[in-house]
Amino acid sequence: MIPRQLQKQVETALSRQAAVLLVGPRQSGKTTLSLELARRGDAVYLDLEDQDDRSRLEEPRLFLDALEDRLVVFDEIHRAPELFASLRGVIDRGRRRGKGIGRFLILGSASIDLLRQSGESLAGRFESLELMPLSLLEIEDSLSARNALWLRGGFPQSWLAASDGDSLVWRRNFIRTYLERDIPQFGPRVPATTLERLWTMLAHRQGSLLNVSTLARALETSARSIGRYIDLFADLMLLRRLPPLHANVGKRLVKSPKTYVRDSGLVHSLLGISSLEELAGHPVIGESWEGFVIETLLGQLPWPTQASFYRTVTGAEIDLVLDFPGGERWAIEIKRSLSAKMSRGFHMALADIAPSRAFVVHAGDDRYPLSKAVEAIGVRELAIACRDSSLG
Repeated sequence: MIPRQLQKQVETALSRQAAVLLVGPRQSGKTTLSLELARRGDAVYLDLEDQDDRSRLEEPRLFLDALEDRLVVFDEIHRAPELFASLRGVIDRGRRRGKGIGRFLILGSASIDLLRQSGESLAGRFESLELMPLSLLEIEDSLSARNALWLRGGFPQSWLAASDGDSLVWRRNFIRTYLERDIPQFGPRVPATTLERLWTMLAHRQGSLLNVSTLARALETSARSIGRYIDLFADLMLLRRLPPLHANVGKRLVKSPKTYVRDSGLVHSLLGISSLEELAGHPVIGESWEGFVIETLLGQLPWPTQASFYRTVTGAEIDLVLDFPGGERWAIEIKRSLSAKMSRGFHMALADIAPSRAFVVHAGDDRYPLSKAVEAIGVRELAIACRDSSLG
């Protein structure tokens, strides 16, 4: 098992709350992490995609009340959403008997619907955490490992594949399974070919402003339908919509969000890129690296840091703006090159929003000043700074 940064947070949450909801895309490592936690203690693991395990919950109150001294793990909770109503009563009865913490670890592959259902039934009784694919801080610190993670993405089975070719095959099968089996469980019945075309178009437009009308015309469907499909990809934690910064700077600002397929390996698979050599010659290389860096950094941020981008119609632009709790603001420009150089648009944008700190992230490891106000830095070091909220 690859040690996951989130494990400590899950353990801490279980030590102070009755239930923890762990959400993330399929195959991101939720089951492996939960089994490791179950192995360490006296726990019961239930896979709700398994009919035998589901049959044990025909009388959930009786079954769960008998397990009040043990952690119960529910995997794939979307298969039995009616359990949320039962869990409320079980948790409340346990609290009255002094069994109010560490009762349930609930795993799910979608975010919005699960949070809505759990929030309605378990308000004040649970914490929610996200487990995304492997990040740069969870693998060895080397250039080759970093490039492999960028190419293959962070899904553990893709990252651990014996070769880049095997990794690509796994990701293609992953995409097919999502399109044909998983997505129909969460959303409308849409032909897999339509969703695959949309997903591929979004990969081609990695880091671009979202234009629903253009996508709708290309797929010969309505803008409303495209909006629903994009919502579904976002709910399944496969797509990120990065909002524009709303700032009173007296200039015309771009108002559309930018979209990123969240895992770089899926971007490359959707575009048929199988090696670093192919990626180096592909037009998406810069946007792919930008998305990889953004996901790396956002995965380390303390709550409730706000992430956005800044762009004016005249060309002033910042790839990533981070507004930390307490009011500190960082401005980040992302470059694929091994050396850092500020663009004119970044320089213009810094004057507009006056951040507390400004960085140009590059593909190397060196750290050095570019000016009195801007510093060049590698992605790993800036990820650690985001995690610690300090560059001290």
